[in-house]
Amino acid sequence: MKGITANVGKSTQKQQLNSIDPNQIKKVLISRPNHRLGNLLLITPLVQEVTQTFPNCKIDLFVKGNLAPIVFENYENIGQIIKLPKKHFKELSSYLKAWILIKKNHYDLAINVDKDSSSGRLSIQLANATYKFFGEVDQDAHSKYDDYNHIAKYPVYNLRSYLAQLGIPNEERPVPPLVLQLSDAEKTTGKEILDQLVSSEKKTICLFTFATGQKCYSKEWWVKFYERLKIEFEEYHLLEVLPIENVSQIGFQAPTFYSKDIREIAAFFSNTAVFIGADSGMMHLASAAQIPTIGLFSVTSIEKYKPYNANSYAIQTNESHLEDWIKIIHSALKN
Repeated sequence: MKGITANVGKSTQKQQLNSIDPNQIKKVLISRPNHRLGNLLLITPLVQEVTQTFPNCKIDLFVKGNLAPIVFENYENIGQIIKLPKKHFKELSSYLKAWILIKKNHYDLAINVDKDSSSGRLSIQLANATYKFFGEVDQDAHSKYDDYNHIAKYPVYNLRSYLAQLGIPNEERPVPPLVLQLSDAEKTTGKEILDQLVSSEKKTICLFTFATGQKCYSKEWWVKFYERLKIEFEEYHLLEVLPIENVSQIGFQAPTFYSKDIREIAAFFSNTAVFIGADSGMMHLASAAQIPTIGLFSVTSIEKYKPYNANSYAIQTNESHLEDWIKIIHSALKN
């Protein structure tokens, strides 16, 4: 599919680009047909960027699966969420209906998030839109910004470059962070849950010991790390958030929290002092909950996936030592 769609959209970039008034952009389509939690959270910076640039717009999302309505529940400017089913051939009518909708609706601007997404490029080609951005790499931005390679940031940099062609200034402001936009009520509920598990006399360090595939550290690795954490941070509670698989790499030694509710988990995170876990959707969820997040990396790219909100750090565990990690955690807690 990548080969077939490699040239989709390139010809439209040769169209005459006329200057536009940001206030006249009323309806925008953002295409990210992916069902994974992490990938949906990673487009929240782009949604914020579009909102800042076009304050009068409504944003439709073209996605896959059922998580997007949960992730963007409190984003007031989100309009229609057009969902592809996760299993296309088992839900063929729903699959076709989603494609028909992006053709039926009219958009002032249609944006593909990931240039390597075949479905994303096709959706923008099919969309009924005045302006279409297919997600091409901006080579100037690539060389100018040290953080360009981050998966949440390069869509923003690329869009800014495209919009500059339309007469919209490329503002030198930081790329927005991942944000879930939790309500005060949700945060209060998260605190109530935390208080039921551990006393409020001490702050809590939250651990997530699971991850998929090779990203998951061994039980031996986690037990050694956990024993060191208990000694070094005795003034904190250590608490483990469990995955849906209900497994613990530390043998359930710490108090545990489990929920299937994504927003409830994030609200719970928001009441803890720091999150520590491998590169995963949960790591991005903690980051989107706006708490210091320590990402542990061994096989995936730090530059592409690291948490970057305030007081967050990414650790390449293959190239550092346990004492280095302890110092970093102290820094996150201190700030």
